[in-house]
Amino acid sequence: MKSRIMVLSVIAMMLLPGLPSVVAQPNIGNWELGIDYPKEDDSNPFTVSNGGNAIINFWVANDGLFNIKVTFEYEVPWDAQFSGPESVTIGPGANSSISLMIAGIDVFSIDAMTKDSFTITANLEERNGIPAVIPETQEKTGDLEIPEIFQLNVDIADAVGSINAGTDTVLRVTVTNRGNARDKIREIEISDDCPLLTTNEGLDVLLSRNIEKGASTTADLEVMVSESHPKRNCRIEVTIASEGADGAQLSTDFTRVNVEPPPTQNNDPDEPGDSNDPVEVVTSNLPAPGLSVILSILIGALIARTSRRF
Repeated sequence: MKSRIMVLSVIAMMLLPGLPSVVAQPNIGNWELGIDYPKEDDSNPFTVSNGGNAIINFWVANDGLFNIKVTFEYEVPWDAQFSGPESVTIGPGANSSISLMIAGIDVFSIDAMTKDSFTITANLEERNGIPAVIPETQEKTGDLEIPEIFQLNVDIADAVGSINAGTDTVLRVTVTNRGNARDKIREIEISDDCPLLTTNEGLDVLLSRNIEKGASTTADLEVMVSESHPKRNCRIEVTIASEGADGAQLSTDFTRVNVEPPPTQNNDPDEPGDSNDPVEVVTSNLPAPGLSVILSILIGALIARTSRRF
């Protein structure tokens, strides 16, 4: 009896490998997690927007004969916020498209072109409503990339008080790189609304300077006012264009300069008078001496002289 059982067992083991060719076996385990990479290439990163957002589209395909329930776990870099479904149920032979929303990335504090990876993990939880006996997990990764942001900002310091016609003043101009990559100024434009006011080329030095992320550079703009300039409040405006943004990113600032007439000239009392000034004549109201008084003076003088001879 035992020998017969052993013979049957050997025959069954010999026939078992051939059963799939005779009887079709149900396929219950085929499912796949995938990501829609840029240009269908997993080496291409997803570029974060200037606002710090990104959308990752991915999918789960169910090639089995039963419904499946899949749960998800997400890992994102740079302490970003994210929003995606916790689970999906997919019918047999179906494909479910899903989106992961990423936000809150501080793109201005991170260097341009920096890359870091994200991870999507899918866990098979149920088949046809029955918890999966054997856990199945699939994982996909991709890269997020910080964009280049070129943002220069110009600031003009206000003039200290008013200036008189015929004089000049100096305005300090500061340019700050608020982007996340090195930049420089491509163009500078200076304008004003006073025809008798001119400026020098003091800001041209800024065109040769590279400005690192977060750094600032300064230059002085000299403003000259004609002597014949009337009293007026003049607007002076400076506009710069970013080289990194191919001149598309502009920044403008303005200030006002209050022009006053030149001061009036007063005569100094210590200076000698003009020779052409009129001579002042002082007169007296006392009566003139009479003729008898004059004769008495002359006789007295003669008597005194005769007495000295004797």
